[in-house]
Amino acid sequence: MADLVDNATPAWRVRLNEITARFNALPNNRKILLFAAVAAVLSIAIALMAFNREPSYKILFTGLADRDGGQITASLQQMNIPYQLGDGGVISVPSDKVYDARLRLASQGLPKAGGVGFELMDKQKFGISQFAEQVNYQRSIEGELARTIESVAAVDSARVHLAMPKQSVFVRDQQLPTASVMLTLRGGRILDAGQIAGIVHLVSSSVPNLPVSNVSIVDQDGNLLSAIPDLNGNAGMDRRQLAYIRQIEADYAKRVETILEPIFGKGNARAQVTATVDFSEVEQTSETYRPNSTPNPSATRSQQIVESLGKEASLPSGVPGALTNQPPSAASAPLTLPPGAAPGTATLSGLPMNNTSGAVHREITTNYEIDKTIQHTKLPQGNIKRLTAAVVVNYKMVPDANGEAKPTPMSAREFQQISDLVKEAVGYNQDRGDSVNVVNASFAEAVPVASAKDRLVEYASENAGNLVKYGLLLIAVLYLLFGVVRPIMRDVVKPPAPVVPEGEEAAAAGGRLLAVAGEEGEAVAAAGSEVPFDALDPKEQSRRQYEANLQTARDLVKADPRMAAQIIKEWIASDE
Repeated sequence: MADLVDNATPAWRVRLNEITARFNALPNNRKILLFAAVAAVLSIAIALMAFNREPSYKILFTGLADRDGGQITASLQQMNIPYQLGDGGVISVPSDKVYDARLRLASQGLPKAGGVGFELMDKQKFGISQFAEQVNYQRSIEGELARTIESVAAVDSARVHLAMPKQSVFVRDQQLPTASVMLTLRGGRILDAGQIAGIVHLVSSSVPNLPVSNVSIVDQDGNLLSAIPDLNGNAGMDRRQLAYIRQIEADYAKRVETILEPIFGKGNARAQVTATVDFSEVEQTSETYRPNSTPNPSATRSQQIVESLGKEASLPSGVPGALTNQPPSAASAPLTLPPGAAPGTATLSGLPMNNTSGAVHREITTNYEIDKTIQHTKLPQGNIKRLTAAVVVNYKMVPDANGEAKPTPMSAREFQQISDLVKEAVGYNQDRGDSVNVVNASFAEAVPVASAKDRLVEYASENAGNLVKYGLLLIAVLYLLFGVVRPIMRDVVKPPAPVVPEGEEAAAAGGRLLAVAGEEGEAVAAAGSEVPFDALDPKEQSRRQYEANLQTARDLVKADPRMAAQIIKEWIASDE
């Protein structure tokens, strides 16, 4: 009989033939069960992979009308783009095709919920009346304004109604147009005063002769948004002013924390600063007059001199002639008296005359300029009117007698030094009413980070449904693998058990089985006596080895009789 293993055939080929033979020897019901279990495991694995690789959908449009929704879905079908419909007119497409779908739909003029625009003027019919043309023009303006307003982030949809009165040639009969805007805001979004003012001015600037006061804005809840006082933002601070205040407060708080960190350590000092800033525009004009000065340094504005003859003045006499008939020359007098002239005397033609003679009466009136200073001052905006600072400082860690660090409050001297330091850091000014409050207290301990167990419990509670689903699938897969597939494959892949035939060839067969069973027979034979196996005579060794091999073969046959029968069949079918 040939050996169990043919040296001319590769071991893997022999092993493969054995596995094939064992699989063919299986009953049909076990074969069907094996195929069904493997197919079920592969189906579950493929389903999980397909489920996890399902494309994520993003919202394409929301709040669509039924007509627009039908047109958009028809276009998506033509473009072979999958979509999902949701409540409230929501259409979703795969996330990687959102922008492509929007661009392709926009080229088709979809959606049209914002109303028609100036493309309505492209479809004018021949012979249309002037009234119909004016109505189409008004509809175009309303549609374009609605589209523009819908581009605001917080606005979902908009409708614009314009009331355009007929123009009159009489000024007293002219009426100004009015506009009404209906806004549907996105969920959780609101419009601030600046955005409302922007929409109002947008509509007002798009229609001729439409004042800002004639524009009304209403939201989907019926609230009149344009009734907010002073849409230009003069009633309150705008975003730039608020940002300026926050920047000032943050800068002062950072100053305080920066100067206290080297003393108490990082995180042991907290500061909050509140600034009252004056953004009012102030212009001042002042006129200043100086006291009266002496005549010499003063500037003369005007001067009037009047001279007249007294009652006792002699009349002109002498021979009439050309000289006597000439009119007297213009009187002139210096502003200052000539040298030698006493106060109270007048001069005529530069010569002093005695006032007591009564011959000449003279009056001099001099007006001097008044010193005046006009000053126009425009005060800058953003002046700090008042600062209030609140600072809390943690206790210091001071070692006690045992060397253990314990939190210790500051002394009165240290507290006063810290207060003065904070006042200098913020530029404390008592005249403008600044206030600085420093508190020394023990900080609360930081909240400990959740442990891995807590995070695991939180995740399990939030994803209980998915965990149960995947758990059941895992149990099914494990049962199919270890309860069905593994036992069948173990019977197929299990190495053949050697069979020991009875008779004279038992010794030779035991030797061949020993090569298959390994060193088990020799170990059993050696264990049958206290004398070492190598110390026995050859006959005793052969007998014991035969008995051990025979017992090993019997055990293998009892363990797997089917495999033993298969081996005997192979021996019978062999040449020997």
